[in-house]
Amino acid sequence: MTNSDIADLLKLYADLSELHGGNPFKIKSFASASFRIDKLPTVLAGKTIAELEKVEGVGKTLAAKIFEINETESFTDLTELIAQTPEGVLQMMKIKGIGPKKIAQIWKELEIESIGELLYACKENRLAQAKGFGLKTQQNVINQIEFMFASENKFHYATAEQTARELVEELNKLNLFEALSFTGALRRKLEIIDSIELIAATAKSIDEITSTIQASNALTNVSSNQHIISGTYKNIQVSLFISLPAQFAWNLFETTASAAHLQLLDLNTINKSETTETAIYASISLPYIEPELREGLHEVDYAKQNKLPQLIEYTDLKGALHNHSTWSDGLNTIAEMAKACQQMGYNYFGIADHSKAAFYANGLDEERIINQHEEIDKLNKANSAFKIFKGTECDILYNGQLDYSNDVLATFDYVVASVHSILKMNEEKAMSRLITAIENPYTTILGHPTGRLLLLRQGYPINHQKVIDACAANNVAIEINAHPYRLDLDWRYIDYALNKNVMLCINPDAHSIEGLKDMYYGTQIGRKGGLTAAQCLNAFDTEKLDAYFKLKK
Repeated sequence: MTNSDIADLLKLYADLSELHGGNPFKIKSFASASFRIDKLPTVLAGKTIAELEKVEGVGKTLAAKIFEINETESFTDLTELIAQTPEGVLQMMKIKGIGPKKIAQIWKELEIESIGELLYACKENRLAQAKGFGLKTQQNVINQIEFMFASENKFHYATAEQTARELVEELNKLNLFEALSFTGALRRKLEIIDSIELIAATAKSIDEITSTIQASNALTNVSSNQHIISGTYKNIQVSLFISLPAQFAWNLFETTASAAHLQLLDLNTINKSETTETAIYASISLPYIEPELREGLHEVDYAKQNKLPQLIEYTDLKGALHNHSTWSDGLNTIAEMAKACQQMGYNYFGIADHSKAAFYANGLDEERIINQHEEIDKLNKANSAFKIFKGTECDILYNGQLDYSNDVLATFDYVVASVHSILKMNEEKAMSRLITAIENPYTTILGHPTGRLLLLRQGYPINHQKVIDACAANNVAIEINAHPYRLDLDWRYIDYALNKNVMLCINPDAHSIEGLKDMYYGTQIGRKGGLTAAQCLNAFDTEKLDAYFKLKK
């Protein structure tokens, strides 16, 4: 169990206690404990009760609960509350924007015990008429429920890709296939995946393949239909296309592309007997189009004009610039994060801890900035082969101003400007807020432009083109936040940014050493949008990046 897992269970206990009318002081205590533990740098898993009691902010009572969680993945008091709560009510607790007290009212006064019933009640305006709700709250509940329904059986690309790699390894052990590849949306690297699609080359019959897979338990719920074997692997639906070896290149090509991409091609003149996808494209006088680009947008026109981009590679990256340390809400020190980056083959590391408005994340005030910069100077002096850049993730306040004065901002090498608070905005407010921040002369990079959390939270509405235009006019780079839940800037707007000569920056938003690995996913989404190394800020070498920052200032 990670600290976040433990924190989630403590928060669930606080919420369920409030739902059932529990002791207010105890509820507040567990809610506070959840917040503290989620931010603790000390790993709590594997510790004895005595060791847990010594951790600052834990104490005797909480230590016993955490120990029980580590042993059983729950604790008795929580288990009892869950048993007293209908399953549908537990599901309603996941609706954002309405807390336990309102859920209790919906359950006990309106006698609604499922999300479906609640949505139906909203459509009949019953929720709006209930005391303490109103039309605005009702519409918010409708929006949240519909978003939840739309997100069911969908997975972040990172989860689907890792699961698919494990499945491919399992299937390859069966010695059934001459070739086995990702295909479909997974091969095109869409940010949200609803199923794993694979394609295999083999001369074996589909009946033999199906029975072998069933016997191996590589997939569950296995069925077959003509040339497709369906099943489930780790709760994700799987479709395995079976192809004769001689037809594999064509079938891989056809199953990879979106329908829109295929409509842009003259399929009647394609030579389907070619043995590579490169040759298939060549048969209609086109250069090879990378799988990520085959969405039916600009890629075929670019191919015809010989203007396809040389897509960025993960190995092109020279460093990571949006990262957090124990100075704010990270789990590792600056020295530890920098060392990990150097071991990953990077030439530099940028620290961008939170600004003071992010008090919940231990944001830095002006005095602590001075102390942090002194530490960075010492680390740089001790290791001249590796550069640590001084950055900040500076909050964009509600009026669009940055969280520090210009005199303070001038002390940093670069500034990542991001929105973290009051996310409920209409487009007019969001645009005013972002453009004001972009126009600040010290803003170097616009962080996660929409604030979205994929499958969890829709971002605030913005006009992407106007934001990009503002960045172009003010020489501000735009972040591709590489966290699998963000992947923001959306890949669909990367081409527009490139055509406006806006620099992009792949950032992991890492709060730990482990988080640095997300740079891989940022690279994949950058490739999907057509990003090149030339227009990726952190593909610059140390000297070029240092000069860029100084010129911007």
